[in-house]
Formats: sequence, C-alpha cells, structure tokens
Amino acid sequence: MTTIYLARHGRTAWSVQGLYTGVSDIGLDDEGARQAGALASWAARAEPDEVVSSPLVRAVRTASGAAAAAGVELRTDPRLRELDFGIAEGRRRSELDPEVVRDFEADPAACPFPGGEDPAAGADRFTACLAELGPGRILVVAHNTILRLALCRLLGIPLADYRRRLPRIDHGSVTEVGFGPEGAALRSFNVPLGG
Repeated sequence: MTTIYLARHGRTAWSVQGLYTGVSDIGLDDEGARQAGALASWAARAEPDEVVSSPLVRAVRTASGAAAAAGVELRTDPRLRELDFGIAEGRRRSELDPEVVRDFEADPAACPFPGGEDPAAGADRFTACLAELGPGRILVVAHNTILRLALCRLLGIPLADYRRRLPRIDHGSVTEVGFGPEGAALRSFNVPLGG
C-alpha cells in the first residue's frame, strides 16, 4: 500500500500579485518560508519514508525542511514541475487577449495558453512519476495547477473540469491520496497546516 501526500509549495511574491508562475524559478516570500516551516513540523510528526519535489526553487525550498525533519534525503524529479503557461507566464489574466482567456476559461485542457504545455501531457508526466513511488508514505511537493491536473487524472475527473472541480490548492496545504489494488482514493484534500 502506498500513501502519497501532495503538498503545494509555499507562497511567492508572484502568487501575491496574481501572476502565472509556471516554469519561472521564483523563490518563497516570508509567508512562504513560514509555510515551509509548517510543512517541516508536519513531516516530523507524519514521518514520510521519502520526500520528492519539483526541481523548481520554490518547491525545493518548501520540501528541504520537511525532508530534514523526516530524516530522509530530498529527491527532485523534473516530471513534478509546474505546467508551462506559455504567453501567460509572469502575467495576470487581465493582461492577456480576452479571446484567449475566454477560450481558456471555457475549456482549459483543450485551450491552454498559446505556447504553453498541453495539460494532458502535464498530467501524464506527473502521474507517471507518482506511479514509480512507493510502497510506503511519500511526501510530494509540487505546484497548484499540475497537482490539480494530476488529481483529476487519478480520480477520473475530466481534465476540462480541473478549475471548476478543484478551484485551487492552497500554499503549504497537504492532500492525501491512497493507492491500492483498485487505484487511487482521495483521503483528504487541501488541508491547511498553518504557518
């Protein structure tokens, strides 16, 4: 049996400004550092067998304290990185062409931002990484959009509905997914840890 705890990295300055932060390597702000500390405290209690992170600095900085608290070595995997948002990267939705935004809001899986990564491909790479983890209890630190896409893929929710069915994953929160013979089961979602 494998239990995977999916955590979103701590807050960044771009998050506060409402900027799309996909592949841009943005660090944590002071609140994000506090949230990383809360995840480390959680990991000291939960004692995951392994901690795996996206290689982007905001995820690594969030995961490193948790790995140390759990007494394990942090491992990174590029398949856990955030979706590339193409022309939206580093911008607010209000700064984009209204027609592009309208198409994206209608079906974000079929109409990703131009120049960005296909959401289905992103979900596939992320879940392929998860499939290689375990057995045991594993903490995975990653990003808002790719976590929601992966959860949709694991739970049989159409990717087109990821923004509606899973509106957001909060910074520093933990979602628990169990994996057994019958597939994935959502045990908890978006649980805040404080910070």
